[in-house]
Amino acid sequence: MTAPADNAAPPAELILEAGRTESHYWRDLWRYRELLGFLAWRDIKVRYKQTFLGAAWALLQPAATLVVFTFVFGRLARMPSGDVPYPLLVMAGLLPWQLFANALSSASGSLVSNTHLISKVYFPRLVVPLSALAVALIDFLIVALLYLALCAWWNFWPDWRILLIPLFGLLGILAALGAGLWLTALTVRFRDFRFVVPFLLQLGVFLSPVGFSTSNVPSWRLLFSFNPMVAVIDGFRWCLLQGHQPLSVPDLLTGIAVTAALVVSGLWYFRRTERSFADII
Repeated sequence: MTAPADNAAPPAELILEAGRTESHYWRDLWRYRELLGFLAWRDIKVRYKQTFLGAAWALLQPAATLVVFTFVFGRLARMPSGDVPYPLLVMAGLLPWQLFANALSSASGSLVSNTHLISKVYFPRLVVPLSALAVALIDFLIVALLYLALCAWWNFWPDWRILLIPLFGLLGILAALGAGLWLTALTVRFRDFRFVVPFLLQLGVFLSPVGFSTSNVPSWRLLFSFNPMVAVIDGFRWCLLQGHQPLSVPDLLTGIAVTAALVVSGLWYFRRTERSFADII
């Protein structure tokens, strides 16, 4: 057996620096991008694993909501829809709402559902709520197939405005992320918030113009615009319904401002309480 060479490389050293997690946080977030992808893929597989209908579950809820809202608002309340078939008006509102609701629901419970990981291993905790958004994006693509089927039935296809859909989709995702950061951090400290999120979503679907057009509530338009999903839903309808549903620039700017405030304040509170997650959870 030969003796090791004198110029052999020394073993790697792990240096722990006080405050390193603060100074290198955003760099570490990029370094752990593979973990983000792994958690996202895991959530997607768990979502449909060992289910009888598989991805069809993502279609059942919006399909049922479409039927109920079309009957209640279109037939009973007889709210106008302009030159657009009422089911298409509702479906164009359900698309962004489902994206927001699924993203918010996944992000708000993400830390508690990953207790075993957070209490044992260091990584930027922001990875967890970010990875939870992937399931909402997959469900959104599945529900989009239902909208395309309705377009084929009524022969009413989107025009060039559909190219702007990703911008309004991003606005909806950011609104869900901002609110989700608040809720997931609060859920770690107060588990009662697990029951608050479903209630907020049940209430929010009626406080957002999902089943009707925003133009039907002109007297409440200013107050309505502080709901960031109003701008997102109106933007989707403007893109998908050939501009038949108008897009209000003041409402859009208000929605962007509220969303920005949610994201900034959510990041601030999440980062402020992040150190104690492993001890409390």
